[in-house]
Amino acid sequence: MTSQTASAPTPDQISRAPKVLLHDHLDGGLRPGTIIDIAREVGYDSLPETEADKLGIWFREAADSGSLERYLETFAHTCAVMQTRDALFRVAAECAEDLAEDGVVYAEVRYAPEQHLEQGLTLEEVVEAVNAGFREGEKRARANGHRIRVGALLTAMRHAARALEIAELANSYRDSGVVGFDIAGAEAGFPPTRHLDAFEYLKRENNHFTIHAGEAFGLPSIWQALQWCGADRLGHGVRIIDDIEVADDGSVKLGRLASYVRDKRIPLEMCPTSNLQTGAASSYADHPIGLLRKLHFRATVNTDNRLMSGTSMSQEFEHLTNAFGYTLEDMQWFTVNAMKSAFIPFDERLAMINDVIKPGYAELKSEWLFQQTATTSGSAVAGG
Repeated sequence: MTSQTASAPTPDQISRAPKVLLHDHLDGGLRPGTIIDIAREVGYDSLPETEADKLGIWFREAADSGSLERYLETFAHTCAVMQTRDALFRVAAECAEDLAEDGVVYAEVRYAPEQHLEQGLTLEEVVEAVNAGFREGEKRARANGHRIRVGALLTAMRHAARALEIAELANSYRDSGVVGFDIAGAEAGFPPTRHLDAFEYLKRENNHFTIHAGEAFGLPSIWQALQWCGADRLGHGVRIIDDIEVADDGSVKLGRLASYVRDKRIPLEMCPTSNLQTGAASSYADHPIGLLRKLHFRATVNTDNRLMSGTSMSQEFEHLTNAFGYTLEDMQWFTVNAMKSAFIPFDERLAMINDVIKPGYAELKSEWLFQQTATTSGSAVAGG
């Protein structure tokens, strides 16, 4: 035997493996204790629980409803404690620390500046506070022996009317830590085409954007995001499975839209646990990511909202490993897909792949050699 790459990775290996995260919401990843601390400082008295463990459980249970609309309601509490510069700085710094601790080496974290203006901050002050927090979190991570790079995605809410304003904001900070633009919120009744002016502006500026599409709404949402708006990536995109037919004999036929998504290598920002909570998938084993992996779509693995889903990148990969028997090779495939799809320059993406991701997985895949040597040496000593 010359390799054990076909073996399932251990939880420890999954944790140590370099990971890339493209779809994570800042207001969906707060530490429960931080929410309680800030709520106390700012006088917010509407939290459903005031003990960290109980509050974390409340968020997971409230989000585990099968409804995207109910899922989004949980954000009222997190946004309520993210209205000051100090709060935004703390949340962003802790976000970077937590991701780095989980083995994430590159992350694009999104948030909607328009949701953090209730205490008088300007849009610019929100962005600058979050950017400063990310830089502080990167610094703390290095001090703890971890390396991470975090870029921000500025999100516009699809039910509001500030998309062009937020797109212009993203463009003005594109050289200061903001790597792209996004729209989010309930899909039904709020198609991405409502914000064509923002997308046309970003295309003229040669800037990057992703669009939440194909989660709570179906193929028309994906089609509009790509063919009308010109999205670089699809946030979730799980409903692309509706354009794929699997026959009884196992043969597969792709519809025109699914073929386009695969052929054009459109990245899919898939979030398995979140999709189960919102009813976009019924179980990990039935999640479309399994088939999309086999068909070589550019699928990526993401967390969406770590607090609401009680998850991490390591946990997402553990679930997929248990469901589909994924190996370190599969993990590397998903991770390289994500890094290829990031909104930073090509040479920097390539350096991350060649100098960080591939060496990291190579080291993990070689560990069995040294374990075997240790076992053999131990036996020899015992028998001597």
